[in-house]
Amino acid sequence: MQLLDYSLKEITDIVKELGEPQFRAKQLFEWVTKGAHYEEMTNLPKSFIEKLKNAGYKDQAIKIEEVLESKLDGTKKYIYSLEDGNVIEGVLMKYKYGNTICVSTQVGCRMNCAFCASGLDGLVRNLTPGEILGQVVAVNRDNLVKKDERAITNIVLMGSGEPMDNYDNVTKFLRLVNAEEGLNISMRNISLSTCGVCDKIYKLADDGFTLTLTISLHAPDNETRETIMPITKKFKVEDIMKAVKYYFDKTGRRIVFEYSMINGKNDNVEEAQKLSRLLRGVPAHVNLIPLNYVKERGLHSASKDNIKTFMDVLNKNKISCTIRRTMGADIEGACGQLRRKYLKMGE
Repeated sequence: MQLLDYSLKEITDIVKELGEPQFRAKQLFEWVTKGAHYEEMTNLPKSFIEKLKNAGYKDQAIKIEEVLESKLDGTKKYIYSLEDGNVIEGVLMKYKYGNTICVSTQVGCRMNCAFCASGLDGLVRNLTPGEILGQVVAVNRDNLVKKDERAITNIVLMGSGEPMDNYDNVTKFLRLVNAEEGLNISMRNISLSTCGVCDKIYKLADDGFTLTLTISLHAPDNETRETIMPITKKFKVEDIMKAVKYYFDKTGRRIVFEYSMINGKNDNVEEAQKLSRLLRGVPAHVNLIPLNYVKERGLHSASKDNIKTFMDVLNKNKISCTIRRTMGADIEGACGQLRRKYLKMGE
């Protein structure tokens, strides 16, 4: 049992059950959300810490095993180990406006998108709320400049896994990381990326979340998208568009569409025109992404000229778009790649 899985109210109940005064709950909650281990919790009695240990409560959910830092732009790639021996990864990207952490929500992924390394092993298991939060807590601590400041300003749920496939744990994480008593990261500074699990998009809106919804679209029509993203057999492009319009009507938040530019697949002018028609009148922004090469997948990025031409078509049709800047090129590893290499190193 990981303490990071619990809200302050839940930790208060745990403290009461252990026969400790209620004020200890806030002290404990503050320590664990700072990334502290039991031996560092200096204002807690040793007898209380022993009770927590004996009851099976773990102080931290993950451990940083390795950090690779880019000499080009300061991007950091993290390898984390979990209590059960599984390995996940994440990325810290440094911008002028602050630091953004990319977190994983599952070990592996069941979606098996044609360009992604995360799905090569299938879905191993879901991460708990505390294991997702643990990534933020650990990286925040690892990058603190001043003791009482927060290093992480933004979160993107775009690492390994499909967040909507782990809905209950992901939404509890969102509440925990947003909690005023904890890291208190605003929903406006959180983005969630989904390949289009439509029923959960409706639920996210109905449950009152107002984060930035990002759709991994990668093709404007069902025929092309099915060859890239198998989930299209269940949720068609038109289903996704209905769901995101519902989300916008509920939240007022502009939708972001991710579009990986794949050579010979989705990078021609005809596809750009189709995408323009699809998004016409939709409050949206398109991120055009030069594809990260994954050896096992065998797909290559579209050429710079094709990407530029594609963007020109979108701009001509008044569709807001940008080409995503490649960060951390010198430390390589598409999503899921570092994890796989680390596991092989450990064999």
